Amino acid sequence: MIQPIVEGYGEVEAVPILLRRLRDLGQAFNIEVGKPIRQKRSELVQQDLLRRAVRLALLQPDCRAVLILFDADDACPAHLAPMIQGWAQAEAGSIPVAVVIACREYEAWFLAAIESLSGFRGILPGAISHPEPEFPRDVKGQLEERMQGGQSYSETADQPAMTARFDMAAAYGRCRSFRRMVRAFGVLVSGIAQPIRNWPPPAWAVEE
Repeated sequence: MIQPIVEGYGEVEAVPILLRRLRDLGQAFNIEVGKPIRQKRSELVQQDLLRRAVRLALLQPDCRAVLILFDADDACPAHLAPMIQGWAQAEAGSIPVAVVIACREYEAWFLAAIESLSGFRGILPGAISHPEPEFPRDVKGQLEERMQGGQSYSETADQPAMTARFDMAAAYGRCRSFRRMVRAFGVLVSGIAQPIRNWPPPAWAVEE
């Protein structure tokens, strides 16, 4: 089982949906996903509190891998992720751990694939994806600009629903952090089961 650790209430419901979509795409049907453990972002960037969260994850029944996922906000994922990874892996020992930091927010992945959400959860028909979905500071605001007038984005209601529907191939092509998410899933599966063949999906290939 992959045990996620996340920061937001929306991710508690959304991340298992995302992981199951990736599992089904990779035909890794024997992989189970645990109910995410929610921690404040401030706790995930402090070594002692992060390691405490990893210990809690390891106590969950059948935990065989840990995924840590949170938003970068204004931080640089390339600088922050290796530090978090080091702390987490030191605590987890032989249990594989992957750290994914969404740049800038998880919702950037929706912004990258907004055409697949057209007419869904208030997204305007004909909405067009942002050319640089990981660049805007207010990603949720960018989503609301693409929603019908007066409608606002709800993390707890919209994030799980959009996670179940957004075009992952489009997000993979446009978001470096989503590519990290997809590859991290493959690494975790390889650590607890047979590696997924042809992962990431060859049809998604992009030049870095």
